[in-house]
Amino acid sequence: MDFRAILMGLAFVAMWSSAFTSAWIIVAAAPPLTALCLRFLISGLLGVLLARLLGQTWRLTPAQWRATIVFGICQNALYLGLNFVAMQTVEASLAAIIASTMPLLVALAGWLIFGERLPALGVAGLLAGVTGVTIIMGARLQGGVDLFGVGLCAIGVVALTFATLAVRGATSGGNFLMIVGLQMLVGSAVLSVFAVTLETFEVTWSWQLIAAFIYTTLIPGLAATLVWFMLVERIGATRAATFHFLNPFLGVAIAALVLSEPLRLNDLIGVAVIMSGILAVQISRQTKG
Repeated sequence: MDFRAILMGLAFVAMWSSAFTSAWIIVAAAPPLTALCLRFLISGLLGVLLARLLGQTWRLTPAQWRATIVFGICQNALYLGLNFVAMQTVEASLAAIIASTMPLLVALAGWLIFGERLPALGVAGLLAGVTGVTIIMGARLQGGVDLFGVGLCAIGVVALTFATLAVRGATSGGNFLMIVGLQMLVGSAVLSVFAVTLETFEVTWSWQLIAAFIYTTLIPGLAATLVWFMLVERIGATRAATFHFLNPFLGVAIAALVLSEPLRLNDLIGVAVIMSGILAVQISRQTKG
């Protein structure tokens, strides 16, 4: 892995982890699905416009179109839509921790569904991940966490897992920025149906809301997705996913720094265990490959 790939990976995890904090600020003042739909519309149009200016085309291959549509629905409409709704009652740090288990679920799916061999280190990593989540959720349940919100986050991370499995097909053949823009427009179109049906447009305007919306639209929304696609193309999905082991820590740290969410001892222990599990799984998959 070269130095540029390392910088791209670190930039991606920092942007990805910060999205939960900025999303929490948004949903505290605006209807979540409507806000997310608008965010995807703006990000998608910007992505497509910039892609056209760079000479990229929307004449994608059939495989690219399929992967782009699946990615747009699973990551944007389902994963982010469910997380935005959940963060009305769930702390940003907990949503980030649940989402960060995605690499573990990808490895588990490969092992149980696709019959991929998982070395002993990988199995130990999966067990560590389960242990870490158990530590965190045990303490949160005693503290009265909203189970419905947690359930939405859990469904969302399963959808994110399917989206991740579709990335390889979406990146082959180039046109990265165009693909990023188009999959966001797919997410906006799907979410618009639910936003119009389920929500009333009531917003408590503030500079914090505007700043969070602009940041979420441009940085985690557009820039992070583009960097992830480029990173996967550069070093492969398995090696790129190694960077996800930093997400639990960064998600909790950013939420504590910006939102003043409490740093609980059980959360810190659980995060450390989950991080070790993710790292073990990714190292085992690289060794296997």
